[in-house]
Amino acid sequence: MASLVELGFEVVIESGAGHDAGFTDAEFRESGAVVVSGIASDTRLDVLLSVGPPFEYADVVSDDGAIVGFLEPGDNEDAISALADRGVRCIAIEAVPRSTLAQAMDALSSQATAAGYAAVLAGASALPKFLPMLVTAAGTVPPARVLVLGVGVAGLQAIATARRLGAVVWAYDIRPETREQVESLGARFVDAPTQEMDEGGYARTVDEDLARRQRDVLASVVADSDLVITTAQVPGRAAPRLIDADMVRTMAAGSVIVDMAAASGGNVEGSVADQRVEVDGVTILGPTDLAGRVAADASRMYARNLLEVMQRMVVDGALVVDPDDPVIGPAIVRPSARPERTREVADE
Repeated sequence: MASLVELGFEVVIESGAGHDAGFTDAEFRESGAVVVSGIASDTRLDVLLSVGPPFEYADVVSDDGAIVGFLEPGDNEDAISALADRGVRCIAIEAVPRSTLAQAMDALSSQATAAGYAAVLAGASALPKFLPMLVTAAGTVPPARVLVLGVGVAGLQAIATARRLGAVVWAYDIRPETREQVESLGARFVDAPTQEMDEGGYARTVDEDLARRQRDVLASVVADSDLVITTAQVPGRAAPRLIDADMVRTMAAGSVIVDMAAASGGNVEGSVADQRVEVDGVTILGPTDLAGRVAADASRMYARNLLEVMQRMVVDGALVVDPDDPVIGPAIVRPSARPERTREVADE
C-alpha cells in the first residue's frame, strides 16, 4: 500500500479485504490507504487491482482506466469486450511473459510456489503415517515415499517441501532438463521417457508409443508411493492425464493423491475439483484453493507482483498502458482473443 501511495495513487480498499491473510484495516490505514465499507457506485477508479476477475465492479473503473488481476479472459470475453468499448484496458496478470525482465511480475509462479508447498501439507495431513523416518523405542518407522509428477514451479516447491519433511522423493517431468533440478533438491528422477518442448516451451503431442512407455514406467512408481502430487497443467488446455484408474487401484490402501490440476480436468482419473474421493482405500484430493491455504505469504508475493506491474506503468506520475511494452503489451487482453504467454509447461 505504502509503495502505491508513493507512486502518487490514492489507494482505496474494502474493509476486511485482508482478514483471511492476517492483515487488518488498521494496518492498511497506517500504510496510507483509505478503507471503505463498500465501493460506492459513483466511485471512479483509474486502476482496479484484484485477485480474481472483478467484473462486477467494472462500472466504477473510469473510461481509459485499467483493471489488473487474474482475469481468466477465455471465460470473460463479453465483459472484457464491454470494457474495451469504453477504453478500459484489461491486463491479465496470468499473461505476463515469463522472462528475466518480467520475473518479479510473474504471479503464476509466485502462486504456484505457495500451492506446491500447501499441496504437500494437504497430502501429509490426509496420509495415515509419518513422512520422516523416526527411530523410536517402539522401533524404526520408515520414511514415506512421495512422487511428484510435473517439475515446474509448483512441482519444485512440492519436492523441496516433502524433502524438508523427511520423505523419500521421486519426481518426473516430460522435459529432460528438469532432471538436474530434481536431483539438486535431493530427489530421484524417474527414468521414464522424456521429450523436447516446442519453440513456445509447451509439450508436443505425445504419440501413443511414447505415452505407453511413460505409463509402463510410472505405473510401478505410483504403485510404490504413499503420497503422489500431480502438478501438470498447460494454460488454455485440459490438464494431461497422468494417472488412470488402473494405476490408482495398484496403490496401497491409505495412500493419498493430491491432484493440483483438478480444476482443469485433472491429471488423475477420478479426481473431482474441491472434493475428497475414495477409491479402493486410496484418497484422491482435488483442491483448488491451495495458495489460499497459506494466504499471508501468497498475498505478500502477489502484492509484490502487482506493485511491479504498477511501477512499470507509471511514467512521470501518469498511468501509461503501453501496448508496445515487452511486459505489459502481451498481458493486455484484446476482445475475442486470448493473450499469448510464452512459458514452459506450466504446473500452477
